[in-house]
Amino acid sequence: MGFIIWLIVGGVVGWLASIIMRTDAQQGILLNVIVGIVGAVIAGFVTGTNINNGITVMSFVYSLIGAVVLLAIVNLVRRGAVR
Repeated sequence: MGFIIWLIVGGVVGWLASIIMRTDAQQGILLNVIVGIVGAVIAGFVTGTNINNGITVMSFVYSLIGAVVLLAIVNLVRRGAVR
């Protein structure tokens, strides 16, 4: 059950990050989920937050920030400029 929750939250976080970075039209739902999960992992390493403690508002915000940073890095590498 926890894995399904991770996928749902990862999809929401990735979708919100793609809206913030204006890349929503370029991504599908699968890429949104991947960006959200990788963003959560990045945020977990940087902040030391443990996702196994449950999904809190702060872990959601950290995941969103991690996903936005990930999309900014991808845009920087692909286009040479952050959108």
